[in-house]
Amino acid sequence: MTSIVGKNAATGALLGLALGDALGRLTEFSTVESIEYRFGPWRQLRLPEKALVTDDTQMTLALGRGLRTAMDRGVLGPTRLERPVREEFVDWYQSPENNRAPGNTCLVACNLLKAEGRAWQDASRIGSKGCGANMRVAPVGLAPGLSDEQRAGAAQLQAALTHGHPTALAASDLTAHAVRLLAQGAEPTGLVGLLRSYAYDNRTRYHHTWLGDLWTRAQDPSPEHFIARGWDDCLAVLARLQEALREPSPETDPCLATGEGWIAEEALATGLLCFLLFVDEPLTALRRAACSSGDSDSIACLAGAFAGAYLGAAAWPAEWADRIEYHGELMTLGALWDM
Repeated sequence: MTSIVGKNAATGALLGLALGDALGRLTEFSTVESIEYRFGPWRQLRLPEKALVTDDTQMTLALGRGLRTAMDRGVLGPTRLERPVREEFVDWYQSPENNRAPGNTCLVACNLLKAEGRAWQDASRIGSKGCGANMRVAPVGLAPGLSDEQRAGAAQLQAALTHGHPTALAASDLTAHAVRLLAQGAEPTGLVGLLRSYAYDNRTRYHHTWLGDLWTRAQDPSPEHFIARGWDDCLAVLARLQEALREPSPETDPCLATGEGWIAEEALATGLLCFLLFVDEPLTALRRAACSSGDSDSIACLAGAFAGAYLGAAAWPAEWADRIEYHGELMTLGALWDM
């Protein structure tokens, strides 16, 4: 595997995420036919001159700031991570910049997280497995020096602050793991197999230290039963992804193969599908993801994170990267972790 440092994978992933978000912001809630009617052929989608992002990038940066603060304070653990990330999420919730049509789950949970003394588990929306849990998790896969346990625990905890459904936790863990593997140079052709193995290995592993008694908010008889439901959803969609890659159909709406991406496991799979269809053509991967019938901004931001993690910062032409909103903060955070 190649070094995460040499290609500036963190910078590449964060820029790719934001670029996909900005491209998908224009096309969300539209059919493929209406997107092409408005913007022309999908392979020619252009980044707007004013490349604004959505809450997907805003919450990714909030998580990135919180994670950086936590790691600056010492060895990463659940309490050390939860406090600054919770503060960042609440700051985002209260910011006037929070005007990008954020998801209701995040809004409700972050409003509840404001209350001092309230356990975060009581704010978590236990029934939600929306893609808001894993569209923001890339920083956990990019931060250097974490053990496998820390990375998995952190990915699931940051998801659970808002989205408490076991599939939200598993899909976030799996997304961070995919980002990490690609940043380290794992071959894309074997990626789905690696992810399926990871899901099987962790199927009944509940991270008590990181999640506490979150599982008791659901109706499951045990924590193992609770988390297995999430991994089973992920394994099912990975099987659909594997099937789609056996007979690739790049001109077909990717949502038809792996889902529209409104829920966590489908956002992961459809974002991965777009990346894997165009491994060496990152802009084409973003355009395919953005020209889809589902949650286009979240699908495209995940596709961009995967492509950027694998190819590095050089994947993105300067005429695109330089005009993305929050460019300075994305570059600063990426450079910190690439060093």
